[in-house]
Amino acid sequence: MNIIDIIVKKKNKQNLTEEEIKYVVNNFVSGEIKDYQMSSLLMAITINGMTDEETIYLTKYMLESGSMLDLSMLSNVVDKHSTGGVGDKTTLVISPIVASLGCKVAKMSGRSLGITGGTIDKLESIPGFNANLSKEEFIDELNKIGMAITSQTDNIAVADKKIYALRDVTGTTESIPLIASSIMSKKIASGSKKLVLDIKVGEGALIKNIDDARHLANLMIKIGKVYNMEVICVLTNMNLPLGNNIGNSVEVLEVINILYYGIDNNLTRLCIELASLMVSLGLNISFEEAKAKVIEVIRNKAAYNKLLEFIKYQKGDITRLPKSSKIYEIKSDKSGYLVNLSSLELAKLSGELGSSRKNKEDAIDYSAGIIINKNINDKINAGDTILTLYTNKDSIPNINISKLFTINSIPNNNYTLIYEIIKG
Repeated sequence: MNIIDIIVKKKNKQNLTEEEIKYVVNNFVSGEIKDYQMSSLLMAITINGMTDEETIYLTKYMLESGSMLDLSMLSNVVDKHSTGGVGDKTTLVISPIVASLGCKVAKMSGRSLGITGGTIDKLESIPGFNANLSKEEFIDELNKIGMAITSQTDNIAVADKKIYALRDVTGTTESIPLIASSIMSKKIASGSKKLVLDIKVGEGALIKNIDDARHLANLMIKIGKVYNMEVICVLTNMNLPLGNNIGNSVEVLEVINILYYGIDNNLTRLCIELASLMVSLGLNISFEEAKAKVIEVIRNKAAYNKLLEFIKYQKGDITRLPKSSKIYEIKSDKSGYLVNLSSLELAKLSGELGSSRKNKEDAIDYSAGIIINKNINDKINAGDTILTLYTNKDSIPNINISKLFTINSIPNNNYTLIYEIIKG
């Protein structure tokens, strides 16, 4: 058995055996299989796909490449994961909401992947924040404050950590088998038996259409059943950015504003739905009862106070968020209604400002990003500022405004936030 034969086999659209998948994972972790060889196999998988059986085997051996957390001593543990999207900071809004209602939120999160921002990058934009907790620190924090968020530790799903970094820089981020095995290997290893998955669909997401989203949802539910995990998948719209801020520190700022001021936008509405599903699972109550509780802890600022407690516990100083030295405004050249914001083009622009990686070794400018000053269907006057750009670069790329947003004479009444909910 050797990696060249396995690459060629997948290139020729043949199914890999369990033994071949085990060989690939174990030898990539040991260093026998090189990055360039694994990159070739990842591309072959992206192009030709994998069967559900192959994906389950890949998940199994990625999971077994590291250790697992045992959270059985904790009650009401529930986890959440998003497949990632432009402006997606749902974890930072939802976790303190759910934790303030008596559930334990145990989160292992990732860094940026393609155009999608990573939760850990956002948290590390907070000066002093410790995103690298030991197993003991992680469980201790769960016991004491009800939530903990850490980067993937060196001994959890080791293979996934190495593969994840390669996918980000080799154009292989959109493969459904690779997404499913990556997410589920981490989630199973994290120890929770109850999981809400937010699957983003649209131009600003890894998954572009509803059929692929359904395929991914059902595949992850199927993997979850193998490991006795209760999984709920929510398919959500990522054709528009989620919320008004794109970047790292600017997204943290938006989280604070949502939990303190209760501002109403698509991010807030989605977070209420996702948090309600988590609380319903964690406390074994109806969705309606859970939703009433979620709305109340936002209103009385219990969730906001939990966020501050969490940041302080992990050594972050929220008063010193980094700020960019350069600010640019993008204005509308006509009047009408804001009917579209391009997630993809705004994500690309934010990356050009410094907020994301092109290579896995790249440093991120945590202060760089975009604030969207208007919401869909807002009335716009010529000269209104639609976007504010933040960067430390001396110049910004040439911008085609028509690619970033659209102003029409009539509003857009076709926006849907949640397409459907799929339960196992």
